[in-house]
Amino acid sequence: MPAIRVLLADDYEPWRRCVSSLFSRHPEWRIVGEVSDGMEAVRQAEELKPDLVLLDLSLPKLNGVEAANRIRQSSPATKIVFITAYRDSEAMETVLRNTADGYVLKWEISKDLPQAVETVVWGGKFVSARLKSFPS
Repeated sequence: MPAIRVLLADDYEPWRRCVSSLFSRHPEWRIVGEVSDGMEAVRQAEELKPDLVLLDLSLPKLNGVEAANRIRQSSPATKIVFITAYRDSEAMETVLRNTADGYVLKWEISKDLPQAVETVVWGGKFVSARLKSFPS
């Protein structure tokens, strides 16, 4: 199976390191880029055409929702998973219905990220277990 190419977009560098460390357990996943704002996420997604973008909702210069919309336009085959601290069901519903393939809570990342990546890469939708009451 070819490597899953991932772009990581979060404005907090220590968090990006945390996510990167999870990738060391999955040699089939490869981070091809890391960015700290929404505009750069859009540019890098357009240039790199990753299989998956892990995207924070709250990003400087261009918020995650708008970045996801633009990524969807320029790279429609790219899967998008939001990794966020927001448990807001309205925000989650909006992004899952319109642009995202997954929604992972930051404090559940070590448990949920592996399943989220596999699920969305194979065409499914993923929501952190703590949010399962959300109707998909």
